[in-house]
Amino acid sequence: MKKIKLLVLLLVSAMFVDLCSQTVIQAAQTKAPKSVTAKKTVKKATEETYKAMWFSYYDYSDYRDQGKKVNASTFQSYMTGVVKKAKNVGMNRIIVQVRPFGDAMYSSKYFPWSKYISGKQGRNPGFDPLKIMVSVAHKNGMKIEAWVNPYRVTLGSTNINGLSANNPARKWYSQKSTKRNVLVYNGSIYYNPSKKQVRNLIVNGAKEIVKKYDVDGIHMDDYFYPSFTSSNVKTAFDAPEYNKSSYKKQGKSIAAYRREQVNLLVRQMKKEIQKVKPEVTYGISPAGNIDNLTSNYSYYVDINKWLNSKDYVDYIAPQVYWGFHHPTAAFDKVTDRWVKAAKSKKVKLYLGIGVYRVGYNVGQNSAEKSEWRSDRNILKKQVQYGLKKSVDGFAFFDYQDFNRSGSKKAVAQLKTVLK
Repeated sequence: MKKIKLLVLLLVSAMFVDLCSQTVIQAAQTKAPKSVTAKKTVKKATEETYKAMWFSYYDYSDYRDQGKKVNASTFQSYMTGVVKKAKNVGMNRIIVQVRPFGDAMYSSKYFPWSKYISGKQGRNPGFDPLKIMVSVAHKNGMKIEAWVNPYRVTLGSTNINGLSANNPARKWYSQKSTKRNVLVYNGSIYYNPSKKQVRNLIVNGAKEIVKKYDVDGIHMDDYFYPSFTSSNVKTAFDAPEYNKSSYKKQGKSIAAYRREQVNLLVRQMKKEIQKVKPEVTYGISPAGNIDNLTSNYSYYVDINKWLNSKDYVDYIAPQVYWGFHHPTAAFDKVTDRWVKAAKSKKVKLYLGIGVYRVGYNVGQNSAEKSEWRSDRNILKKQVQYGLKKSVDGFAFFDYQDFNRSGSKKAVAQLKTVLK
């Protein structure tokens, strides 16, 4: 397994443990529902069901690691294989990450070229990856969404000077008047959610994509605010902006203030995308635990507001990356809670499913570890449960994990309910 993949798995695992430690959902049972496993006749997803595969930034590194010359021809060949693989599994949509770290997998006037396609941030790879991906997807009868990360500039590095010279984060940080647009916190660099200039940059970047490329959707992931503690929640990150705000003067909490900063961005994104191309969908894949999203210490995602209004998103795809046997966040119990939260039907509800865990000895107890490690029906059962609860679709993380030997049997079973 390549180093980049191992690193990402370690990071994901660390995030997973952190999320689970905060989980307060109480599961009433630890066994998968009999209705999911006992019936020989199973309900299948229809052609209209949203069935998406995430294609992450480290999948580009996989392309580069193949040793072939990086150019339009080899990239088109690689992406044709990706799309055909996705379609063969039963997908009808691919979600490609095009802005993982305040950079771009496309020709942008706002963001520098991503190092994950050219080898160095700011370096032109000599072709437009997003243009090719859109063409390949549509040619093969697949829809495509452009996936952007809103605030993250770096992960595990605070080296501002390591960013390309044309990176807006580096430019802003170098000027006293705009330095607060960029925040260094807990070993990483972020755009400041409280700044209007930041919101405009993120929204303009999305509008640029919609104007220039025939994408079917704009997709945003779950990196909103980082996590805080009781000792720093009122002093760290954008606390200085809160202390100068009307929220502070009116006695409103910093948590309420931060939720509104995220709301402002999400609402503005939806509005501006619709102005450009009303048919382009806009969705978000938040973390799977609702209690973490609504916590006073992390994310600050006003999920109940989003689910009960048409002004924020067209769909929500929570990352329900747990097994049926998780002791406090069992897949069925978490899904039930999301279905209940989305009962107004004002936005679509898709389930994010963690293919990346299949075949590994991971989980919070022996039962969950066993199902991820050796239950060839785990993915199939999760989709079946979602169909039973009438969710609108599914998204699977991520492309590389469909190709591992350890996931082969589970993927084969998944195909039986997707195709």
